[in-house]
Amino acid sequence: MARNTGPSCKLCRREGIKLFLKGSRCNGDKCAISRRAFAPGQHGQARKKESNYGTQLREKQKVKRIYGVLEKQFRHYFKMAERSKGITGITLLQLLERRLDNVVFRMNFANSRAEARQIVQHGLVKVNGKRVDIPAYVVRMGQEVSVKMKKEPTQKKLSETFETLKGRAIPKWIEVDPKNFKCKITAMPTKDDVGFPIQEQLIVELYSK
Repeated sequence: MARNTGPSCKLCRREGIKLFLKGSRCNGDKCAISRRAFAPGQHGQARKKESNYGTQLREKQKVKRIYGVLEKQFRHYFKMAERSKGITGITLLQLLERRLDNVVFRMNFANSRAEARQIVQHGLVKVNGKRVDIPAYVVRMGQEVSVKMKKEPTQKKLSETFETLKGRAIPKWIEVDPKNFKCKITAMPTKDDVGFPIQEQLIVELYSK
C-alpha cells in the first residue's frame, strides 16, 4: 500500500505545527520544528502571502499527513463522506479516525500512527476475532479490536508502550482493556477527538471547486 517514505520532520515544518509523526521524539530536544520553526527548502524563511486556495490546500495537506494517507485515498474518503448523511467535513474526520491503524494508535499500543500501521500490516490485529491486515480498514461502532501477540517479549513491549503513553489521553469513543490488549468501539468519534486544530470546512471548499 502506498505511503510517504520521505523525511517525516519536513512535513511538520512545512505545516508549521507538530504533527507527532515520530512518536516520543516529537516531545524531545531533537524535534526538528522546535529547532527550525520554518518551512524546509531554500525559501522556507521567506514571508509569503497565501491565497484562499493556498490556505485550503495547506489544511488538506495537514490532515493527510496526520493520518498518513496519500491523495488518492484521501479523495476516496472525501467521496465517502459526501455520500453519507451528516456534515461532510465532520464525517470525513470520523472516517479517518476510525481507520484501523489509527484505532491501534489511539489504544496507546503504538508511539505513532506509522508504528501502528506496521502492527496492522504484520497481521497482529483482529476485528471481532478475524485477522485484518489492512491499515485503511474502517471499524464500525460495536466492533472489538484486539492485538494478538504470540511471543512473550512482544506482549511485554506492548505493555511497556501502554505504560509509557499513559499520559496520552484515550478518546471516549473507545473502551480499552490493556490487560487483554483489546478495545471496543462504543461511539462515533467527534472533532475534538482529533486533537489538532482542523478547519475541515476548508477541505470541503477545496474539493467542491
